[in-house]
Amino acid sequence: MTRSPSFRPSLRHSLRLRLQQARSAFLALGTALATGAALAVNDLPGGPAVNQLNLHPAASKIAEQQAWLHWFMLSVCTVICIAVFGVMFYSILKHRKSVGHKPANFHESVAVEIAWTIVPFIIVVIMGAMATRTVVAMKDTSNADLTIKATGYQWQWGYDYLKGPGEGIAFLSALDASHRVMSDSGKPSGDDYLLKVDNPLVVPVNQKIRIVTTANDVIHAWMVPSLGVKQDAIPGFVRDTWFRAEKTGDFYGQCAELCGKEHAYMPIHVKVVSQDDYAKWVEAKKKELQAKADDPNKVWVLADLVARGEKVYNANCAACHKADGKGAGPIKALDGSQIVLEDPARQIQILLNGAANGAMPAWKQLSDTEIAAVVTYTKNSWSNKTGKVIQPAEIVAARK
Repeated sequence: MTRSPSFRPSLRHSLRLRLQQARSAFLALGTALATGAALAVNDLPGGPAVNQLNLHPAASKIAEQQAWLHWFMLSVCTVICIAVFGVMFYSILKHRKSVGHKPANFHESVAVEIAWTIVPFIIVVIMGAMATRTVVAMKDTSNADLTIKATGYQWQWGYDYLKGPGEGIAFLSALDASHRVMSDSGKPSGDDYLLKVDNPLVVPVNQKIRIVTTANDVIHAWMVPSLGVKQDAIPGFVRDTWFRAEKTGDFYGQCAELCGKEHAYMPIHVKVVSQDDYAKWVEAKKKELQAKADDPNKVWVLADLVARGEKVYNANCAACHKADGKGAGPIKALDGSQIVLEDPARQIQILLNGAANGAMPAWKQLSDTEIAAVVTYTKNSWSNKTGKVIQPAEIVAARK
């Protein structure tokens, strides 16, 4: 086979090009590492730590028991592993055929049979007793000082204070909008990245807090590691857990059940405050909710309803449908949508009940005025200039 005269120069050129590419990649890696160092984060008190290997620092007795149980079980398993594999490898090496050992010829030993039955049984009983003590304590939700219902939505949490100080308070807690912007831009910053919420759950210190969990659409899970709580939230079912925080501070968790495409954007923030500060928060929150209470019979003008709807849209809808209403991927655009432009009844039903087998979640937890406002906003924003106004009374009628 005869090679082309240009073969060697071409080969040298190819190798030179590969070396240049490798050098560029190396420089890019160095730049990325330098940038990563500049964006380094610190430990988040009450949340994850940098290079964390252990459990979160405990802020409740239950969390302390869980941590102790974890290390107890790990220690027992480690000792058993070392003992079993130590004897096995010792026997393999010490009694191998190459050094002249011959296999022994014997039948079962009653003493050995009894020993390797009783000893593991005792170990399992001890481990089970330790675990049972903690599990029983975790399930004892009686005599709670404060009962709060946590409802999982795609993708946020709804909190209703059912019993105790603050009874009647209710609000939604979602990922802070600025963190969603950071995620979309690929430029995360801050120690609490994707853990900051707009409305944290506020509870008093040294009080037994019962958390009742359920869900509106799919299975979620309410988990705060520092407080030692994790409870599934299942549609159509009511389950409960509890905690008693022994110190004030901010404690973070996340939905721990894969619940859809926004699962990573469903954080939990529990703010534990002193009893005096909690009483002040309750008073302020009730005044705030009273001020926000809307008369569903009020007739709004277009400008006011659009302004109100823009806030509702940015807080709840923009994450999927985008601020410009264009949607993304399977998320349908609202700008130019025939349903938005021509079918208000259909749009209202979608907001109240969801659509596409849960891909579009239901928003019936919003007030009548909020739903009317966001519908009106979408009908009069971007290229949608219909001039149509949806009043809260129409939402009231649609709910029936």
